[in-house]
Amino acid sequence: MRIPTYQQRLAERQQPNSAVVMKQDWSHLLFLHWEIDPAVIQATLPTGLRVDTFDGNAYLGIVPFFMDHVRPSYCPVVPGISWFQELNLRTYVHDEHGRPGVWFYALDCNQWLAVKIARSWFHLPYQHARMKSYQRDGTLSYTSRRRGCSQLQVFKYPANLSRSETSRVGTLEFFLLERYRLFSASRKGSIYSGRVHHTPYQYQDVNIADHYSTRLFSLCGFDEPDTAPISSMIAETVSVNIHPLKKN
Repeated sequence: MRIPTYQQRLAERQQPNSAVVMKQDWSHLLFLHWEIDPAVIQATLPTGLRVDTFDGNAYLGIVPFFMDHVRPSYCPVVPGISWFQELNLRTYVHDEHGRPGVWFYALDCNQWLAVKIARSWFHLPYQHARMKSYQRDGTLSYTSRRRGCSQLQVFKYPANLSRSETSRVGTLEFFLLERYRLFSASRKGSIYSGRVHHTPYQYQDVNIADHYSTRLFSLCGFDEPDTAPISSMIAETVSVNIHPLKKN
């Protein structure tokens, strides 16, 4: 397989020529990442995808955030449907053409319609969950309990950035944040990819001590890490265009 070049990674930032099928905003994003043996990740991937690495390491990331103003591109927002929470476990991959993207192991969500649509239209492993959040003294408390799981997952992190920067090419932050393509697999094993487009993340490194949960690791068949994440970042809200999913 062709390994992605930085030219290919930067090219993914460009606005796709295809139609926009959905629009949404992503807000209050927290990115927590741990280094993982690439062989461990590769063993979980379908044929046609290869684990993407940085300095020889693969990564698993937990990302809690909010989905706002979610709607088809031709429809207005709908109260009670267009706003919800999402918590995902992800890794980073590329296909045989060297196109980099995200592979999701789980996407927990508290909007039943979003779960149904994402499973059916995008072949993504969405799961139903009860989720809540509140802000106090500049800190966001974010909780999730997946249906059928007794353990409550809790994340506490800054509600807003106090400063921001854009990741530089060649850095770990660029590798983890600059992802504008998702990959998924149908029940029959076909690989699909779809483009997402937004401005590059404005992010800030944060120290959230032990105010996070790693339960998603074990729910997805991985050992839960006993060390702190190697990277902890929050990011500003981005407005996102979702493009059609296409068979690889």
